[in-house]
Amino acid sequence: MKMFYVKQFIIINLLLYLNNMGFNFNSKVGHSVLSFIQGYNHEKYWKRRSKVVDPNYKNIFLKLYYLYYIKKIDSKFNCSFGTNYNSGSKFKTPPHLPHGPKNIIIGHDLTIGENSIIFHGVTLAHGGSHIGNSVMFSTGSVLLPGYNVGSNAKIGANAIVVEDIPENATVVLQKPKIILKN
Repeated sequence: MKMFYVKQFIIINLLLYLNNMGFNFNSKVGHSVLSFIQGYNHEKYWKRRSKVVDPNYKNIFLKLYYLYYIKKIDSKFNCSFGTNYNSGSKFKTPPHLPHGPKNIIIGHDLTIGENSIIFHGVTLAHGGSHIGNSVMFSTGSVLLPGYNVGSNAKIGANAIVVEDIPENATVVLQKPKIILKN
């Protein structure tokens, strides 16, 4: 057996054993185990990102190390959350990433509200767009530069946003068509 398959076999059997023993992956230890296996720790990433984009955080060497860590994760998952040294997209709270950070591209000057949900393959182009609270971007959706999305909006899979989206709207199709508006 090749070494890769041996490691994979060991990890799978370990997970099955832990699962049969009543191991809870929602515990603190469980999150650590999953973070190690997946190569992405959500809390660690976003805590470090907040320090990198904060111009008031003065520890330059730690900030550069955190930026290196972030860019390494971004490279591994082919993603970018608009992180630059002392600048970047502004998130009120870290977004929920149900499928991890895979193929998510976010421009460097967006403002994103609280409790947003971003699925894999989403592109939010730079251009000063503002995104409200509790917005969901489904798989493959695209926000073109300069357009804003209101709070509680849902952007459907593969939808391309080419106009401002009001609050509480649901957007589907590649050319957005508002199908629900409060």
